Amino acid sequence: MGNPEAQGPPEEQRLGPVVRRREQITPGTTDQRLLDTEGGDAEWVHTDPWRVMRIQSEFVEGFGALAELPSAISVFGSARTRPGTPEYEAGVRIGKALVEAGFAVITGGGPGAMEAANKGARDAQGVSVGLGIELPFEQGLNPHVDIGVNFRYFFVRKTMFVKYAQGFVVLPGGLGTLDELFEALTLVQTRKVTRFPIVLFGSAYWGGLVDWLRDTVVAQGKASEHDLMLFHVTDEVEEAVTLVTKEVSG
Repeated sequence: MGNPEAQGPPEEQRLGPVVRRREQITPGTTDQRLLDTEGGDAEWVHTDPWRVMRIQSEFVEGFGALAELPSAISVFGSARTRPGTPEYEAGVRIGKALVEAGFAVITGGGPGAMEAANKGARDAQGVSVGLGIELPFEQGLNPHVDIGVNFRYFFVRKTMFVKYAQGFVVLPGGLGTLDELFEALTLVQTRKVTRFPIVLFGSAYWGGLVDWLRDTVVAQGKASEHDLMLFHVTDEVEEAVTLVTKEVSG
């Protein structure tokens, strides 16, 4: 090897797959910068490349935790649903009925309607899954979750809801529930997923939304009449479970 100090600056620099030439050449090598870096400067953990690694790790952890789940249904609903209310009790019954039909139950892992569905699944001795999310107002996983995964990123969590479920049952809920609902509707409409039943439970709650979709969105040509067939509305636990199980097994 020659003496590097006796050579002039290189005309081309290769840093892994990256080629730099002329004024874009940087001093040192990747290894040198890694090994010469002293502790104290932690700004790199907030950079986009590092976030990509964290996102990747969340996918890996989620896939690893859920890959061996049996057929499952994701149940959504408000975290503000109070125990003892008809909505809460409906969630318990739905969770139990899904397990009795041969499904695991996946929820967002929080309180309210999510807790109710997890409770029903656990009461029926089924697989009760909670996919939590890091929030400023920390909720934590409810005590009826048997397999729990907490996520930093909503989009990673939403991928898990769809990838490991064969359908959605959507109880009355707020913006988060609507987010999950319309994500699923969009995926089905655009055929990113196939044979994915979506059941809205509670006609009194969802009726106004359905009317708006039909009388405004479809009427103005922003969606087709066929799109209203992407989901079902029911007030009966048995019918909700029948709809998701029939479409999956049929």
